[in-house]
Amino acid sequence: VYTGQDSLTPTAYARAEENAMAKFDAIHRLCEEIAPEKIGLALSSDDVRKLHAEGKKVAMIGVENAYPIGEDLANFKKYHEMGARYVSLSHNGHSQFADSNTGEADSVWLHNGLSELGKKAEYEMNRLGIMIDISHPAKTSIKQMFELSKAPLIASHSSARALCDHSRNLDDEQLLWLKENGGVVQTVAFSSYLNTEKDKKYKEYMKGVYQQVADSLGIKWYERSQFRSLSPEHRAEFIENYPKVMAIGKELAATRADVPPAVDVSDFVDHIDYMVKLIGIDHVGISSDFDGGGGIEGWSDASETFNVTLELVKRGYSEEQIAKLWGENLLRVLDEVQAVAQEMQ
Repeated sequence: VYTGQDSLTPTAYARAEENAMAKFDAIHRLCEEIAPEKIGLALSSDDVRKLHAEGKKVAMIGVENAYPIGEDLANFKKYHEMGARYVSLSHNGHSQFADSNTGEADSVWLHNGLSELGKKAEYEMNRLGIMIDISHPAKTSIKQMFELSKAPLIASHSSARALCDHSRNLDDEQLLWLKENGGVVQTVAFSSYLNTEKDKKYKEYMKGVYQQVADSLGIKWYERSQFRSLSPEHRAEFIENYPKVMAIGKELAATRADVPPAVDVSDFVDHIDYMVKLIGIDHVGISSDFDGGGGIEGWSDASETFNVTLELVKRGYSEEQIAKLWGENLLRVLDEVQAVAQEMQ
């Protein structure tokens, strides 16, 4: 359940909550009405194992950005009852709860970490059994979260900053905090978070290829940054043509010898290796972020997931270790977070 950051006003909060509720509703309809024989909503690790044993796909709800919760802490209970099992207190922009990593770009901060409301929100999440996600908040916010939380934390989709200096990644100090706290960091298959320079060179090259294809087909082609400014008619036209131009562009690039290498599964597992070596196999996991711009060469969608496991096997990881990376570590943290909530009742 993702909602973009907007202004901190009652009107904007109401608009954001409407967006969030629509996404909660869509997930429930999928699991309860559209395809209940194929997918189920899990609220605990036991639910995950039960659904898997039944041969069903597992849906779990995370809230990426607590912004739509507004300033009423009772909404955390409402979201929990609707199935939310992890929440990030900020996203791309400072929220009413916490400063975001995006503040690094201009050193402009709103709270210098967590707001007073954010500190109360953290207690409420501990009390309810909601995992606290540190992937988007600023380092100052994250430090205070570790200091205040009674339960392990998660980084739902971040990689190692020592290997790629991006503000969305965790530095060694943060990773060691996570180890001490008992949490888990989910290495993310987002190309610019894995190798920014490599990704930049590849995308710059491919931009020219896609433009060449569009020109040859007589199609108007736009940068992603231009998309929001397009008229509804031009936007619909672009969306219709996008898959065709991308597919032809990739086929054309495959015939060329001068294409820069794309960020791939090997780069992804390099981050896993680094973090496992630093904080241990029990504190590292895997995430794709496919719905938020994720996807790399060799793991561009769910159909290619085996390639990640294959690379892990090649690097000497055991079946037990691979199981931990693919979900057992995260389920352990969920169990521990829910146990803390029981103790706080």
